[in-house]
Amino acid sequence: MTHELRVERVIDAEPEAVFDAFTEPGGQVAFYQGPVPGWIVRSTCDLRIGGVWSVEFGPAPDQLYRHRHVFEVIDRPRRLVLTTTETRLDGSSFDTEIELLFEPHGDKTLVRMLHRGFPTAELRDEHRGGVPEALAAVERAARPRGDRRT
Repeated sequence: MTHELRVERVIDAEPEAVFDAFTEPGGQVAFYQGPVPGWIVRSTCDLRIGGVWSVEFGPAPDQLYRHRHVFEVIDRPRRLVLTTTETRLDGSSFDTEIELLFEPHGDKTLVRMLHRGFPTAELRDEHRGGVPEALAAVERAARPRGDRRT
């Protein structure tokens, strides 16, 4: 049995800007930027079907989580699908799938995130705790430069 996480958030930017924030370096780093000063994020991305977005993040160089995302669907500005291998600090890993939908909501965007395949409810719940702040960071990255309010 696997577990899934569903999250929705209305972001104060148009779908194109939100989609781009998820697929451009600044937004990708923002998504993983933790709440702790000094949090490390290293991100490289080959944005194409079959391309890999690799992210290392954590509190110290010797304490980094690693996520390897492979782009399965890129439908700008509506949809992204990624298969993901997450490697934990203890070296264990698991595979999931992330689907992101970007729907017009007036002059804003409704982001629907479905993250499937968690092997345990505990891992799913751990992700549930971090996703709201990650989406808030993407919202800040999606806003025009002169409008980076929190």
